[in-house]
Amino acid sequence: MVALSVAAVLAVFLLYTSIAGQARPTVTPGTLAGHTARVSLVGEVVGPVTGDAHAGGMRFRLRDIQGTTKRTVPVVYTGTVPDLFKPTRHITVDGSVRHGTFVAVPGTLVTKCPSKYEAAKPADS
Repeated sequence: MVALSVAAVLAVFLLYTSIAGQARPTVTPGTLAGHTARVSLVGEVVGPVTGDAHAGGMRFRLRDIQGTTKRTVPVVYTGTVPDLFKPTRHITVDGSVRHGTFVAVPGTLVTKCPSKYEAAKPADS
């Protein structure tokens, strides 16, 4: 019985490490410098948004959500665009930097509604 329990724990550990080993680091525009491998970039879209997501790529810039730096990163993205995508929206997108531009992997753009993640405002008495 003990051997079976140990084998089950080892199987779960191996499964976890194989999945977690494929995780990408999450970075912000302010911390992107120096990353050459594929990462998840999190930031706030700053306008204007130009181009076509299906023909040549949609282009925009991302900045840190908290505004800790003034640095922005140019992004080019092709693929499906979520309905909520627009300037000021918080997004996550996977990809890598090529020649100073973050080239996103098609289909990895995810929008986040900022109000959904803010602390609730106190009710007026």
